[in-house]
Amino acid sequence: MTNKKNEIVKSATQDNERSFFADIEKILSKGRGKAHIAINNVMVETYWLIGKRIVEQEQQGKDRANYGEQLLVKLSQHLSSTLGKGFSYANLKNFRQFYQTWPDLEIRYALRSELSWTHIRLIMRVDSEKARQYYLNEASEQRWSSRVLERNIAF
Repeated sequence: MTNKKNEIVKSATQDNERSFFADIEKILSKGRGKAHIAINNVMVETYWLIGKRIVEQEQQGKDRANYGEQLLVKLSQHLSSTLGKGFSYANLKNFRQFYQTWPDLEIRYALRSELSWTHIRLIMRVDSEKARQYYLNEASEQRWSSRVLERNIAF
């Protein structure tokens, strides 16, 4: 009897441990998901603000910018040398386009809370404002991955 009782206790202990481990895994997974969302939100807001600042610097109070200036090339070189990767000329153009596509402060918060930077880059390249709004809504409501969004835009 003692062996059977020990086996039952051992089995219950193992079940309790497995349940405990599973709970910890769920907590970590949920925390990582929240951290990923928070990082994405900050990145999107930062990119919008950089785009805004680039437009302000390029235009310097004028209605249109002087595109002959090498502002983005110089900025890319400076940021790359001081902060590292991620500040290519193409990325800086994306930041500027992001702000120019959605200059309204309110849309920025809607975008950053629902969609990743990859989603935003894909949508801002859509020519029609009406189509952009459609893709914003659908990607957010349907929780489309960036691959699904890209496929739907191309379709």
